[in-house]
Amino acid sequence: MKKAKLVEKRYLLTFVLVTTLFALWGFANDITNPMVAAFQTLMELSAAKASMVQFAFYGGYATMAVPAALFIRRYSYKKGILLGLALYAVGAFLFIPAAAYQQFSFFCLSLYILTFGLAFLETTANPYILTLGDKETATRRLNLAQAFNPMGSLSGMAVASLIVLPQLWSDRRDAAGQMVFSTLSEAEKADIRLHDLAVIRDPYVAIGLLVVVVMVVIAIFIKEHDNQPHTADARKASGGTQGTLSRLWHNSVYREGVVAQMFYVAAQIMTWTFIIQYADNLGINKATAQMYNIVAMSLFLCSRFISTFLMKYVNSRTLLTVFAIGAALCSLGAIAIVGMCGLYCLVGISFFMSLMFPTIYGIALENVSHEDTSLGAAFLVMAIVGGALMPPLQGLIIDQQTILSHPAVNVSYVLPLLCFIIVGLYGVRANRFLAGEKAK
Repeated sequence: MKKAKLVEKRYLLTFVLVTTLFALWGFANDITNPMVAAFQTLMELSAAKASMVQFAFYGGYATMAVPAALFIRRYSYKKGILLGLALYAVGAFLFIPAAAYQQFSFFCLSLYILTFGLAFLETTANPYILTLGDKETATRRLNLAQAFNPMGSLSGMAVASLIVLPQLWSDRRDAAGQMVFSTLSEAEKADIRLHDLAVIRDPYVAIGLLVVVVMVVIAIFIKEHDNQPHTADARKASGGTQGTLSRLWHNSVYREGVVAQMFYVAAQIMTWTFIIQYADNLGINKATAQMYNIVAMSLFLCSRFISTFLMKYVNSRTLLTVFAIGAALCSLGAIAIVGMCGLYCLVGISFFMSLMFPTIYGIALENVSHEDTSLGAAFLVMAIVGGALMPPLQGLIIDQQTILSHPAVNVSYVLPLLCFIIVGLYGVRANRFLAGEKAK
């Protein structure tokens, strides 16, 4: 029997162009994570309030994922991609007035609008990649496309670590390693804010310009009839939107997949956002701490390719369960060990997180009909709201400084630990469902 191709030749150009979008939203995700710590110092905020950056960023996904799916059902994947890129660019360019007005809330609004665009892109690109070939290879294909997401993430982290964070005057420290910003006069702080907000602004403006270029390329090279394998079916779906919602709700693997995805994204964002605070507790400055984030993302990227290869031989549900156990064990190390070994455990979590998003996504949509896929994808993207809800809670824990004589930042990683347990349980339950289907 002839093996199904990972990507059909007729879809190769489309696959390559759509895969570039994964890198674009990866860049936005991971240049934004270290900005939580930067804003915390620069705007003199608590960890909980600074984490509103993540609330705004991932709240945009929650707001726009379902409208994006309805837009795609009515029009096409191509129009969804172009509108997503346009919103991405607008949000990035809003950093110009945000820096001028020096308002934290304005930056949050800019990120909120930027992620309207990312919601369109993720709602479009993920299910689209699934359709570019045989159903048998769909989850592997999505894992391959998602491997380019951490490449964008690494670029975002590198820009943050090598360009943004080292230039922040607010992160200057005295001989004892303590930050001096809070000891300065208001006039000195105002000058530093003017400088540092311009440093934070510039990468977003640059990526906005790149997004405009990508939008033009996609407008020219993706053919309208090629990029919508099943949107016509979606418009004729039995029972319309209400029928789709009913079928999705009664699909237990899909329904539980949305929940698992929400907890996975929460764990991912908490793990990466507060690495800087974890390292700061060990006396490591922001720019150096961000290098540990880069190592974490490098592990994440390598593991994405490794897990894609392993899926040729190991059931994706089993692999998801094993990786969730690995992530939980690393989380325990980050909680219990105070020192560099704890930081290494925190970095190691990223290796095991690598396959989770696309694998949960692929498993959840595996038995969803073509006509229901766009709206089904929207709720999986909407589940990214976990990244908005949990980081402020982790920030509140970190603000306690110590809990039972243990550093609060270590204790805060109990939240990702609980999330990984839920992801592992989903892998087990999905495996049981598959075994039950084969037994019929």
